[in-house]
Amino acid sequence: MEKPSIAVIGGGSWATALVKILTENDNTISWYMRSIYAVEHIKREEHNPNYLSSVELHTNKLVLTTDINQAVAAAEILIFAIPSAFLYAELEKLNQSLENKLIFSAIKGIVPETGLIVGEHFHKNHNVPFKNIGVITGPCHAEEVALERLSYLTIACADDKKAKLLAKLLENEYIKTKISDDIIGTEYAAMLKNIYAIAAGIAHGLGYGDNFQSVLMSNAIREMKRFIDRIYKMKRNINNSAYLGDLLVTGYSTFSRNRMFGNMIGKGYTVKSAMMEMNMVAEGYYATKSAHLLMEKIEKKSKTPIITAVYQILYEHKDPKKTFKKLTEKLD
Repeated sequence: MEKPSIAVIGGGSWATALVKILTENDNTISWYMRSIYAVEHIKREEHNPNYLSSVELHTNKLVLTTDINQAVAAAEILIFAIPSAFLYAELEKLNQSLENKLIFSAIKGIVPETGLIVGEHFHKNHNVPFKNIGVITGPCHAEEVALERLSYLTIACADDKKAKLLAKLLENEYIKTKISDDIIGTEYAAMLKNIYAIAAGIAHGLGYGDNFQSVLMSNAIREMKRFIDRIYKMKRNINNSAYLGDLLVTGYSTFSRNRMFGNMIGKGYTVKSAMMEMNMVAEGYYATKSAHLLMEKIEKKSKTPIITAVYQILYEHKDPKKTFKKLTEKLD
């Protein structure tokens, strides 16, 4: 794969950011998105009308399509960057096999229909070998990529040659990359940090200050480690940027939609009204239920008090103020 063919699946902000990076690095990209309006707008105006609209796109390097099968057929490497809540429905449209494709997930969540992280979903439901599955993780916000601010990506894959291949395709003067073999750990971390960002947002909405937020994030990284080690124990440094760094940027950044969602819940919005107001998908909402159910299966006693608190607020409609008061007594 000296010059591999690449397709990006998704039309949101992170997909747009990845397309920007790849085309600026002189790659021709097949880009699938559902909206015919967005496709036609990009062809005419050279920017995405819905996400990162300030980014000028190199349309001479793009093959735009609303047919997912066309994009999949045209590429050796597929980068999926759509909300996990929509992945199952999109893959249902496929008549192309994924078995011989190299797939990288830039999705930060669990597939609700199967309760699986994205890599496991591709393996179990589409017969993709684990050696052909990778993960793109942060800490990296699409909005800062649009501004070309220095950002770092971790590319995880069981086959380090394939991780290095994608890392090279993505690296430029404002994107630094590193590789990892912890595909399961980094993917779970990318999912869990959204739950903790919701918790940080709820705390902010309730009026807790920076002192509490620091304790919350300190407990969150330890809780993340316990969770991931329980799922798949291997030698990993939880303080690396793919874990702790991604957690911090998602928990503190004003760009974080999960923190924004949590902040609205803390201020008294219902889940439905918060989602309607945001007009964006907060991946952590779906991840919270999946993570809670998973831990219920494998743990007799909950060792994830933050996830439990967020679950109680979002799904059991518990009062955020009372729930967080109880949570403060479990943190240290």
